[in-house]
Amino acid sequence: MPTTRPIRIGTRGSKLALWQAHHVAACLKQEQIASEIVIITTTGDVIQDRSLAKIGSKGVFTEELEESLRTGHIDVAVHSAKDVQSTIPDDLELLAFMKRERVNDVVLSFDSTFSLDRPGITLGTSSTRRKAMFRRFYPNASTAEARGNLQTRLRKLEEGQYDALVLAYAGVHRMEYDKLIRHMLPEKQFVPAAGQGSVAIECAHTLDGELKATLQRILDHPATHTCLLTERAFLRTMEGGCSIPSFALATFTTTGTLQLHGGLISLDGKQYIDETFSTVDAQQAEAMGVRLAESVLSRGGREILDAIRHHRTEA
Repeated sequence: MPTTRPIRIGTRGSKLALWQAHHVAACLKQEQIASEIVIITTTGDVIQDRSLAKIGSKGVFTEELEESLRTGHIDVAVHSAKDVQSTIPDDLELLAFMKRERVNDVVLSFDSTFSLDRPGITLGTSSTRRKAMFRRFYPNASTAEARGNLQTRLRKLEEGQYDALVLAYAGVHRMEYDKLIRHMLPEKQFVPAAGQGSVAIECAHTLDGELKATLQRILDHPATHTCLLTERAFLRTMEGGCSIPSFALATFTTTGTLQLHGGLISLDGKQYIDETFSTVDAQQAEAMGVRLAESVLSRGGREILDAIRHHRTEA
């Protein structure tokens, strides 16, 4: 190891973010590498009274962590991969993507008899993508903004602000709330956001090269890394950031073929454009993501994005 001091792991302070940071620390400990966790508050943690789309979601959960990487206050930053902006600043890099958890969206309720087919239900979610998909696939349901960490959202659910919450399975499972899951939404219909289910490790380019190599060897999951490079190339080409209702899921088949299912949905759920591309050459992963995004844009995606931008200007 090029350093004898503990590796400083930067993280947000929510219970889920801390779970992720402690998971990284545990992986390092298995290799006899000491670490310490540094909690950093981000803009997204401070501003809770507005939707992510309204405050501008680019870097809302990462910017302060990235500044700490630049100053050397921390060595690595731990993020939920879906929160990482599609374009990383030139002086930083994504060092690793950890092995992906199950990617599905799930519906949580304290009511054991809860059904999505029930008329007049209200679902809490802060995701533009999920809101649009429910308007398309479950028009009987209405959605309401649900900001805050998982525990805050569950408190709001218990207070009766919603009938159910829609969240990523990964966070629910890691926080051990599986018993509240009433519906596991199929990923072929409710295709997840790019990066959902994985933990991303970010560092500064100036971090010692030998240390980078060591951390990558311990923390990176190569198959997940390839899939996320594909999804992020799709998202980057869409040029909408994580606040637009786009979706992308890359997977490997049992024969080793890399598949990408991606697309875009209008805010009202009425327009839905998706495609599936595949390649047997993992070196073409990012290029495939770009091609799929370009295809979606050419088939009406640009018009959907223009309408979304116009809607936000008017709002």
